[in-house]
Amino acid sequence: MPRILLIDDDEELAPPLAAYFARFDCRLEAAVRPSEGLARLRADHFDAAILDVMLPEMDGFALCREIRRTSDIPIIMLTARGEVMDRVVGLELGADDYLPKPFEPRELVARVQTILRRQRAAPAGPAPATPARRAEFDGLAIDLDRREVLRHGDRVELTGTEFELLAMLASEPGKVFSRDDILNRLRGHEAELYSRAVDIVVSRLRRKLEPLDCIKTLRNAGYTLALGRSPAP
Repeated sequence: MPRILLIDDDEELAPPLAAYFARFDCRLEAAVRPSEGLARLRADHFDAAILDVMLPEMDGFALCREIRRTSDIPIIMLTARGEVMDRVVGLELGADDYLPKPFEPRELVARVQTILRRQRAAPAGPAPATPARRAEFDGLAIDLDRREVLRHGDRVELTGTEFELLAMLASEPGKVFSRDDILNRLRGHEAELYSRAVDIVVSRLRRKLEPLDCIKTLRNAGYTLALGRSPAP
């Protein structure tokens, strides 16, 4: 049963949400303060975290940044005002998705389920009898089974969304993927779509892959991976 940690100072929100999540075989636990939530994330295993933007001690953006220092756990942010800028900032800091308040519990469950499906799409490691699925490029190696990325031999820590984007571009190097292509792959049909989200994730990925300059923008068309494949050994 997946374990989800909700960090929200509204103490009345967690009990009914936990009961609702249990109907879908998910265990929702709660922390009302960021310090408590950080301590629990460090001490125990959770499959995803849900962060409110408006929190005591530190806001949800600062909390997201702090979590991302040490963890790539999927993060969904709850934006009370529903403003585009809140969503943009959250995505820039490494959140995987967002949901404006007020929200329907079923939609939140759907967002969590979508993220968990993406996380579990590839096994933790390749089966012994099956060759690992790898994409090798000049200066970049992508292990699709281990969900591991190496830049000039150094491991690059990516969020689930960033990895999915890179894997998509690497599946057909040189092909131009439109924003709609990318949104459909990363978000699924349940989520509200907007083009700025793609630009943000691409920007984050580019920074993490530096000094490689491998993701090219074709104006009014989309994005492509501009790297040559390494020759087969």
